[in-house]
Amino acid sequence: MVNRKVALWLIVALVVTLGLAGCGQKTAEPATAKVLKVGAETTFPPFEFQDAKSKEYVGFDMDLIRAIGKQMGYKVEIVSMGFDGLIPALQAGNIDVIASAMTITPERAKKVNFSKPYYKSGLSIVVKKSNTAINNFKDLEGKKIAAQIGTTGAKEAKKISGAVVREFNSTADAFIELKAGGVDAVVNDLPVNQDYLKKGGDKDAKLVGEVLNAEEYGFATSLKNKELMGKIDKALQDLQKNGEYEKIYIKWFGKRTVK
Repeated sequence: MVNRKVALWLIVALVVTLGLAGCGQKTAEPATAKVLKVGAETTFPPFEFQDAKSKEYVGFDMDLIRAIGKQMGYKVEIVSMGFDGLIPALQAGNIDVIASAMTITPERAKKVNFSKPYYKSGLSIVVKKSNTAINNFKDLEGKKIAAQIGTTGAKEAKKISGAVVREFNSTADAFIELKAGGVDAVVNDLPVNQDYLKKGGDKDAKLVGEVLNAEEYGFATSLKNKELMGKIDKALQDLQKNGEYEKIYIKWFGKRTVK
């Protein structure tokens, strides 16, 4: 009888102890990570594109905005969409930032806040290897030109006298049209044209003429969100000072001869 009472007492004591321990301890809830929704048109290598194997969005812009997000303490989420839909998406609050090799222009600056420039580019021409008639922008007069919709390349092509400009959703589609003979030339940002040729496009195509218009790229936020842009500029400046920007640049473009 005594042993039974002792055993019963021990069981009760154990239950009470466990109950108190359960009341005194709360399961730690994971801190909610701050998310930075970044819009990009992801068919614009080497700045932003989808890796064929990993299916991840990669490129110079993607690495740089992720490094900026990390510097700011944000988790970066890439939202892929058409280039001409980026600014409307930003204005509607569907994304927080545009990181899509967007040229800083006075017209766009009326709609968005731009960061300090992070890359300098310019427009160039790609034609078929057999084409000897087009050697510069002047030679594009009266010709059929392909460009990506909503870009400065398309805008400049439309200024060329007598030119018929066909706009495509992606640069890949523009190059396909050139290869098929549907257009005489593709006008695009120099690094993008160079990347296309480097990855096999040089079998059928070539780069011609001088680079037109020195263009600077910037990240963009809503006009209402100047605070976020301030943080982005600060993070970009920090990455340029600590050498991280240079590492990302060399990864995608090689060592710079002129800074």
